[in-house]
This record gives sequence, structure tokens and C-alpha cells, in this order.
Amino acid sequence: MSSREIDGRVLTLSASGWTYFTRFVLYDYETESMWFLLDGDTHLTSITGNYADRELDPIEGSVTTWSEWATLHPDSKYVRY
Repeated sequence: MSSREIDGRVLTLSASGWTYFTRFVLYDYETESMWFLLDGDTHLTSITGNYADRELDPIEGSVTTWSEWATLHPDSKYVRY
């Protein structure tokens, strides 16, 4: 996973509609840069635009169930719409 922040700016990332080697290419609305997960990387790299060849910082993440999460973080809340 990657942070959406670069140079103190928070990017709005969205699917670009493009794929490369069956992987989605992301687009940021703020700079119109394209972002891709290069082979062997764990974070996104800009492949075009203002941030070409720059990387977003990696962030830690995990896959869990709500039950496990709630046990570890009992003050967590969610809103059901």
C-alpha cells in the first residue's frame, strides 16, 4: 500500500481506465500524473506527469476481520448506512 501524500500534498487517486500487464494504472486529479505498481515494488511510482519517476511512501496495512479488529481496537466505530 502507498500513502496518498507527496510533498505535503494529498492526492486523489482513481482508476485511470488503463491497464498495463493486467494491472490497473491509477490517475491523480491534482497533477494528472499516472501511478503504477512496478514489478517488485510495494508502493506506487509515477510513470507520467509532474511526479514522473517519484514514488509514494509505503504504508503498512493488514487484512483482518471486523471481529479481530474490534478486539484489538475496542474504541473503533463504524457507521452503517
